[in-house]
Amino acid sequence: MARPKPAVAPVTRITAIVFFLLRLQGHAQDAPVQTGDAVYGCRKGAPLQNHRQWPTFSAMASDFTNSADNLTGRLLISSPTLGDSEFARSVVYVCAHSATDGAMGLIINKRAPHPTLETLLEQLEITPSPPRRRINLCMGGPVEPTRGFVLHSADWQRDDSLVINNENCLTASLDILHEIANGKGPRQALLALGHASWEAGQLENEIIRQNAWLNAPASDDLIYGTNHMAKWRKALAAINIDPLLLSNLVGHA
Repeated sequence: MARPKPAVAPVTRITAIVFFLLRLQGHAQDAPVQTGDAVYGCRKGAPLQNHRQWPTFSAMASDFTNSADNLTGRLLISSPTLGDSEFARSVVYVCAHSATDGAMGLIINKRAPHPTLETLLEQLEITPSPPRRRINLCMGGPVEPTRGFVLHSADWQRDDSLVINNENCLTASLDILHEIANGKGPRQALLALGHASWEAGQLENEIIRQNAWLNAPASDDLIYGTNHMAKWRKALAAINIDPLLLSNLVGHA
């Protein structure tokens, strides 16, 4: 079965983005995700708490590939290859993908067991408490797990938001959390702790040579839905793959 070609998402604006640092107490996960000699979802040789980990997305939009191989705005679905790693049954939303800068994404189907959203907002001194509105709190990936990223619908954005496509943006300012806590802000949103990132060519290698990922179209339900346990199967269903047959299909695209 041929792997479906990803749709090209229009890049409306690429900006530099500044992360907000969460004052988490003892919740960091410092180990990279490894299977054998491979390290998945982490740029090779880079410390997980390196604040320069983020690729230079202040580049012009023309630096991003406008081809069927661009995965920006698509979902990555982990294959059985990652079954023994923390990426097992993960669904990753690709926030940016570039032939020169690599890729960055957020795991969207792993609920953060701690801290709670209310505790996190209290640590950030964001009021009111409890918040007037609640959003999903996810473990976004193994890189810089004490940094927060808000993935949200494009109806709300700041000048420094990263516009992913016409539907979604990424914002790493505390302003958006203040808005959400007060019952305002974007129509859809989730807060992710940490992220996954790949250096140039690394993600492509994991897909083509290591059979680590399949890709699928994104939807609001898959990104922002609250049934995290069902997202992996739903993402596979979007490309007509039965999870029970997945191990036989991977590697024969």
